Amino acid sequence: MADLVFTSMVDLARMIATKEVSPVEVTKAHLDRIAARDAELRAYITVCAEAAREAARAAEAELMSGRPLGPLHGVPVALKDLVNTAGIRTTGGSKILGDAVPAQDATVAARLRAAGAVLLGKLNMHEFAYGPEGLNAHYGTSRNPWDAATARIPGGSSSGSGVAVAAGLAPGALGSDTGGSIRIPASLCGITGLKPTYGRVSRAGVLPLSWSLDHIGPMTRSAADCALMLRCLAGYDAADPTSSVLPTPEYGAALTGDVKGLRVGLLRAFFLESAAPEVRETVERAARALEGLGATVDEVALPHMDDMAGASSAILAPEALAYHAEWLRTRAADYQPDVASRLRMGAFVTGVQYVRAQQLRTVVRDAVDAALARRDVLLAPSTPIAATPVGDTEISIGGVTADVRASLIRFTRPFNFSGHPACSVPCGLTSGGLPIGMQFVGRPFDEATVLRVADAWQRATDWHARRPPMA
Repeated sequence: MADLVFTSMVDLARMIATKEVSPVEVTKAHLDRIAARDAELRAYITVCAEAAREAARAAEAELMSGRPLGPLHGVPVALKDLVNTAGIRTTGGSKILGDAVPAQDATVAARLRAAGAVLLGKLNMHEFAYGPEGLNAHYGTSRNPWDAATARIPGGSSSGSGVAVAAGLAPGALGSDTGGSIRIPASLCGITGLKPTYGRVSRAGVLPLSWSLDHIGPMTRSAADCALMLRCLAGYDAADPTSSVLPTPEYGAALTGDVKGLRVGLLRAFFLESAAPEVRETVERAARALEGLGATVDEVALPHMDDMAGASSAILAPEALAYHAEWLRTRAADYQPDVASRLRMGAFVTGVQYVRAQQLRTVVRDAVDAALARRDVLLAPSTPIAATPVGDTEISIGGVTADVRASLIRFTRPFNFSGHPACSVPCGLTSGGLPIGMQFVGRPFDEATVLRVADAWQRATDWHARRPPMA
């Protein structure tokens, strides 16, 4: 049963549907794995063991009775602990919501249940999703499974999601992404993470960080599994006025394995040029490999990237403060210090600065659209660095000292700012054996092409199938 915990979601769904394995067997294998490994990895805040067993038994009964099956029938999943779940506490990784039990599911949780998924539990995260390292002072920091000797950051804020999928504690998970919180842990933990287009997936019932920058998306071990999850998640939701009414395609049908003739724009200025040498060289090799698969690669530069960083903060900070203002006034001591400090920064952003940041956002969005008018996807590193030891705040990149937190969000944040879909995939390992990720960025609501390129890359390589030492 050990291999069940590293079997893809696509294969698990097929094996369950053909009765090759039972939903009960699959759920038991994952719960046993959690019981054996999570005390060290700290991927979960809440494990729903008995509810998962009950759901798996119900899925097995439905299978045996011949009832119609959903695309995830009997397949286990886990949710970042800011996704509301009826009757199960949703903490946001915080002390403030430590005993909060929602009355109803978030839309994404309800859609996964309707697709037949079995909920294993709720996953660890940087408190209130406000940090790219994945630190949590209340429930313990999740441990990156790629280094057994050194406690390294998993990336945040969807830290537990990255660790759980990488270490075989869940085949797929949900994360949220405001400045890179799906793609950063995907990159650092060696998995696949998709930030859909803003509006593609409902955020109703998900604790917000920044209402105009937040995205919800899947974190899995492969692009094919991301496509399967997105099929269940995407679509208009009346409960979320920002959700799109555009139709959603059958994402799996786009995964042809063929990228011949596709045009890839390699982002060098701001992106590759400021990445650590090993990261830069690895992504450049990947670009050459895509050319070998039949894609056309050219270099492209996006304007306003240096201005975008400050503008993004001018939007995120006051929007986050607006949600937390009352708690920050009455329960400030209950926040971990780094989160409280970031929230207070929102009070120093003026209305003029906020409006100008939103105006620049339109300019940046148009620039990304213009780059994609002559290309199918853009390619860049997901992060300029690999996972650093917990507690390190600075790192040397090419001989230049850089802030770890700012470095982690440098390459991901532009596409939250613009709202374009972006998928991080593993593309290599550092000399120290740590994962390196690259991201494909696509046109608005063209996740199908993004996933097509990511899947073709994964059919031609095996980086996504590598298992971390602690697994």
